Amino acid sequence: MTSFGGAQMVDWNLAVATATRLVRPGPEVSRDEARAVVSELRRHARSSEEHVRAFTRMAAPPADGVAPAPGGGTPVLVIDRPGWIRANVAGFRELLKPLLEKVEGRRAGRPGGAVLGAVGSKVTGMELGALLSFLASRVLGQYETFAPPGRDLPAGANGGRLLLVAPNIVHVERELDVEPHDFRLWVCLHEETHRTQFSAVPWLSDHIEGEIQTFLAETDIDPGTLLERVREAAQSLAGGRTEGEADGGRSFVELVQTPAQREVLDRITAVMSLLEGHADFVMDGVGPDVVPSVAEIREKFQQRRASGAGRLDQALRKLLGLDAKLRQYRDGERFVRAVVKDVGMDGFNRVWTSPNTLPTKAEIAAPAEWVARVHRKES
Repeated sequence: MTSFGGAQMVDWNLAVATATRLVRPGPEVSRDEARAVVSELRRHARSSEEHVRAFTRMAAPPADGVAPAPGGGTPVLVIDRPGWIRANVAGFRELLKPLLEKVEGRRAGRPGGAVLGAVGSKVTGMELGALLSFLASRVLGQYETFAPPGRDLPAGANGGRLLLVAPNIVHVERELDVEPHDFRLWVCLHEETHRTQFSAVPWLSDHIEGEIQTFLAETDIDPGTLLERVREAAQSLAGGRTEGEADGGRSFVELVQTPAQREVLDRITAVMSLLEGHADFVMDGVGPDVVPSVAEIREKFQQRRASGAGRLDQALRKLLGLDAKLRQYRDGERFVRAVVKDVGMDGFNRVWTSPNTLPTKAEIAAPAEWVARVHRKES
């Protein structure tokens, strides 16, 4: 656990235990049906890689003249809700370690800091667990970029792994009343696009992690305030009206960011919009050829996303301080579509050349400006 002088900022084990205890059970399935779902998701993940590569014209570069392993060597894990909780706690723990050590250092110098730390870590662990228990029933799939390997959660050489949350996929396909085999493939296409992005662009993971660590290094926050932000996020999921909701929804970032952090946050927002929008674009582009009922799935899923994601987005915004994920999907997809229409897929793929060719937040909203800058055209 992250600690300072015997204290810790977050009781991660308690977070896992709380989330696992509170998470809702998945849909009822027989043992045979569960095995069939897992098998099919793995099969779709393999076939999705070929479809995504062909459509995007992206592939992992060879290493020392040797052809890359499928998916860049990153594993595909079909997991349940507790498995998603364990994976994400491990990721949070790794990513937030520098920030938490910094906060703990400030707390350790205060009178009674050790006692407050012992109590605070329990409170934070429980609040974080409550938040994760909610998210664990909503996420269909996830490409983990900074995943430390675990005994039951292996990761690739560069820390990546693709997670498919089987009970959530089954729950949504039943809720939407869509063809299960088509829906499972459709989900895999989106998530495989993320795996392709990171396996085909070796510098991307380090770049994003570097941006996040730069942002965290600029953070100067009182330990009590950090606990308050986590608590507000968790309380919002319970439907309570918090102070943050009353004043328009304060986020963690809005509270602590400096001018330098605002610049970093804009860059992070832009790249996340690109990645999510690109995945939606690819999913829609490949879909008609391999998913017969893609139009019905897309329409029903968009309606669900628009109507049911408000509380989820609010929680993520409060806890992580990022713009609403819905906006990232919409704006990013619009950017990718406009650029591909203007300069074709190969022209769009210049976006992956280096950090300098990634779009800015302003360019996400104005694709022609990115084309003008990267392709040296006049707008």
